[in-house]
Amino acid sequence: MSTERAITTPPDGARRERLYRYALFACAALTILVTLGIVVVLVRGALDFFAAYDPIAFLTGTEWIIDQRQLGVLPALSGTLLVVVLSAAVALPIGLAAAIYLSEYASERARGVLKPALEILAGIPTVVYGYFALVYVTPFLAAFGIPVDTFNVLSASIMVGIMIIPMVSSLSEDAMSAVPDSLRRASYGLGATKFEVTTTVVVPAAVSGIFSSYILAISRAIGETMIVAVAMGQSPQLLDITAPLSNLFQSNQPMTAAMIHLVNAENAAGVIYDSMFAIGLTLFVITFAMNLASNRIAAHYREEYE
Repeated sequence: MSTERAITTPPDGARRERLYRYALFACAALTILVTLGIVVVLVRGALDFFAAYDPIAFLTGTEWIIDQRQLGVLPALSGTLLVVVLSAAVALPIGLAAAIYLSEYASERARGVLKPALEILAGIPTVVYGYFALVYVTPFLAAFGIPVDTFNVLSASIMVGIMIIPMVSSLSEDAMSAVPDSLRRASYGLGATKFEVTTTVVVPAAVSGIFSSYILAISRAIGETMIVAVAMGQSPQLLDITAPLSNLFQSNQPMTAAMIHLVNAENAAGVIYDSMFAIGLTLFVITFAMNLASNRIAAHYREEYE
């Protein structure tokens, strides 16, 4: 009888492993359930909105005037695209250059100081970035003769770009550090300089990780809220193709700031309130498509090392 009990009763170690497995599964399932819950809420709210407002008018409308119930998303979408393009122009080259320096040129001591200092930027509250753009960046640009309004796209985009630099530099540096040293030594053996090894061996070998960092940073810029809400204003304007630079110096309103404005609006009820879910669903579709494209492109260029 005692022998049968010893065989059928699992040891304490097996019980603990089983408990750990269930706990980890619960955490993984929780993240999936939260994501599904967000999608369900967005879809339900968006369906209520589209039941009362023409989807074609929402997706192609060029006016966003709440009081007149003209709820075209194109002005807010163009504001978001402006922020994304300008912030990417700031963050992507600077972040990649910082990653190359940290991975290939910096000493261990310099890397131990600079990398944590860069990552501190990611921990600063975004509302601080917004007030910094409003109080310091805008007057700085005006001092150089740039005709910026108090609330403008340019200063907000610069600060969004600075905010996402740590994401680009950290992920890109990790990707380059994962490149085997044997590739570097082989290139040095052929007479290549350090710059040639970096640009022709290390960066191409880490291109999948670098590209993934770009997409994640751009997705972060698309979803940024507080910087643009504080420094960019609340005047949604459709991009003027004939004079695109003029849009940079004026106030605008991206989709995230438009959602905040809808929540705080006095007449935010019914179809106006539900338009917030339609904007949120549009943002979700854009970021999901970008992440899906990132995964496919990264998988296509990924290098396998033994």
